[in-house]
Amino acid sequence: MSDERIMMKNPNTGRDDLRIRREMYEPVKAAILAAIADAGSLAFADLRDQVEARTPAPLWTDASVGWYTTSVKLHLEATGLLSRSGSPQILELTDAGRTALSEGPSPDLP
Repeated sequence: MSDERIMMKNPNTGRDDLRIRREMYEPVKAAILAAIADAGSLAFADLRDQVEARTPAPLWTDASVGWYTTSVKLHLEATGLLSRSGSPQILELTDAGRTALSEGPSPDLP
């Protein structure tokens, strides 16, 4: 198991002091981008179930689907790949998000 970590950003607080393992980040990111791309737009309330359905079950043996989904979603917003609107939240891909979806994993992340 690799211990390579991704520094997460948060658009609400401006903080970037949370680091998560890349092996958790990449499948959650891919699941979020694919779920929103497939739907066109997606309610945040439906995102957790989509991530769980689109990732391998063993990934969640000792981890919270909801926590990782929210953390990665916030990071994708802060980095400009997702946009949110309304209440309840509706998520959409930005042009950068569509590009990231077509490119696959994030080799450029530290």
